[in-house]
Amino acid sequence: MRERRLNLIQDDDLVEYEQAMQRMTELVKARQQDEIPDTLWLLSHHPVYTVGARTRPEHLPSPAFGIPVVRTGRGGQLTYHGPGQLVGYLIIKLDPGEGVVDYIREVELRMVAALEKLGVAAERRETPEGSELLTGVWTRDTGRKIVSIGMRAGRGVTSHGFALNVDGDLTPWTYAVPCGMPDVDMTSIARELGDAAPDMKAVREAVADAFEAAS
Repeated sequence: MRERRLNLIQDDDLVEYEQAMQRMTELVKARQQDEIPDTLWLLSHHPVYTVGARTRPEHLPSPAFGIPVVRTGRGGQLTYHGPGQLVGYLIIKLDPGEGVVDYIREVELRMVAALEKLGVAAERRETPEGSELLTGVWTRDTGRKIVSIGMRAGRGVTSHGFALNVDGDLTPWTYAVPCGMPDVDMTSIARELGDAAPDMKAVREAVADAFEAAS
């Protein structure tokens, strides 16, 4: 991983997803024009499902659950966002020859480092055939998925990012098919560590440190 010094933006209150997308679009445009540095924006959303272009209709939740579904321009498939989850939007200018998938691999490694610091043994995982890496981060001991990642790049600048389950309600994940994986078991730091789990403030600090981000 190359050294990347990121500017850190944080929102303590819950942010509506569509409002966040509008601001993210503005940040991406500013980065494309070199008006701002590489940026990590940490926040949490009100309950919402977001879906990528490859999400199958049968993977969507029933409208009866009352959680909105929003289509996005990112890669990846269905993801749930809600209180108790830390979302990180990454507005990064890629190096020449570096693709968005290359950067996603870096994001995974940095999230593994953050989780290790917080006491959760974590890892990237290969497909069952072992031919490629699955996107995201899993717990090493229990084999559950704890970080979802979906990104895209335009004019050499990334957008969207990762979602780390910290201490929120995991039930909404069971209403749909996360990440296009019917058998995936979604987890959180609180589920893995119980009473020893750190609070959201400590998690934010560990993630910011892992990305070398400071305000």
